[in-house]
Amino acid sequence: MSSATSAGKTLPGDPPGGRRAIAVWSVGVAVYFVAVIFRTSLGVAGLDAADRFHVNASALSTFSILQLLVYAGMQIPVGLLVDRLGTKKVLGIGVVLFTAGQLGFAFSPSYGMALASRALLGCGDAMTFISVLRLGTRWFPARRGPMVAQLAGLVGMAGNLVSTLVLARLLHGIGWTAAFAGSALAGVAVFVLLLLFLKDHPEGHEPEPLPHQGAAYVRRQIATSWREPGTRLGLWVHFTTQFPAMVFLLLWGMPFLVEAQGLSRATAGGLLTLVVVSNMTVGLVYGQIIARHHAARLPLALGTVGATAFLWAATLAYPADHAPMWLLVVLCTVLGACGPASMIGFDFARPANPPERQGTASGITNMGGFVASMTTLFAVGVLLDATGDDYTVAFSSVFVLQAVGVSQILRLRKRAARRERERLVTSRVETVHVPV
Repeated sequence: MSSATSAGKTLPGDPPGGRRAIAVWSVGVAVYFVAVIFRTSLGVAGLDAADRFHVNASALSTFSILQLLVYAGMQIPVGLLVDRLGTKKVLGIGVVLFTAGQLGFAFSPSYGMALASRALLGCGDAMTFISVLRLGTRWFPARRGPMVAQLAGLVGMAGNLVSTLVLARLLHGIGWTAAFAGSALAGVAVFVLLLLFLKDHPEGHEPEPLPHQGAAYVRRQIATSWREPGTRLGLWVHFTTQFPAMVFLLLWGMPFLVEAQGLSRATAGGLLTLVVVSNMTVGLVYGQIIARHHAARLPLALGTVGATAFLWAATLAYPADHAPMWLLVVLCTVLGACGPASMIGFDFARPANPPERQGTASGITNMGGFVASMTTLFAVGVLLDATGDDYTVAFSSVFVLQAVGVSQILRLRKRAARRERERLVTSRVETVHVPV
């Protein structure tokens, strides 16, 4: 078979896509959408949580740190589980866990029980995104991978938008317990959809059975994924790009805007919404650019890091008590690009690994941003307590992690590019020799 002929055919193992793929994938994305609502619910309830449980900044940050610690620690195990058990089973377990965590948080009478509930929520949340990424690779052709991944991230940010707009109003309208317990009903709804409609792969595209030999299989999956420079580059891209917006939305954005910048809660909520809207808009743009111009991946990622660092520096160093509104608007708009830029990490890991390692490789990549977010959440809380709520000093920790991440990206970029070219050449040779 000639290469020209193969280009016009669906290659073996390449899913056809189509309406059925969109429908099944949408169920998985709906689960991720609800998980993000639950994950980010503390971002609009941070000040309320501090009053409810009578805690200071460090203790308040522990909520999000523990949640992200569980999330990050679960990424490789979840990747292995997805590769072994499939998407439906792992997503089902995740829904049960994060719904139980949200319910527990609603009724927690004490700080300790609330912490345990957020840890349970983080465990369930950890099972969603990697599963959705794998669902996309099983149902859509590889060429659509960047756009499908960006769309998944966009839907996740829509969940953040719901949290910012809807849950915040419910919280101040009907109270803590009713708002969080009521939101948990969304988990029940997506669980029913998952049981009825979700399927791991299209008919005729079942993955080849792999030998699962306990600890040996686990070690092999992790080691072979990690040896690929593209997997490590993906992790560091995710590490460097995601965390500034994650820290802002997950916990510290509202206190920073209200306490340090003197804004009302309504105005601060509007700026948090701007971050989410910007994220959704930029995600569509980045997905289209990368789908058409693969070489744009690294410039987009590094450009986003540079713009974020510049705007944070300008905001923190502004020579007045409060930064002007126009600067805060620009900052929040640029922070919106962090999420789409972090998705580029998966576009480095995906071509570096075969289908049977996609879950594990995605899990390794996804650890990056959440480790960075967890570290920064902790650093900001500790520095706020140590400096008497000096947000300029506390948020300067962002620059340290950005510098670490950029240095690793620059170190790995050439090796990853060379290895990706080698795999592409091998793939083309194998395609030419596919028997008719």
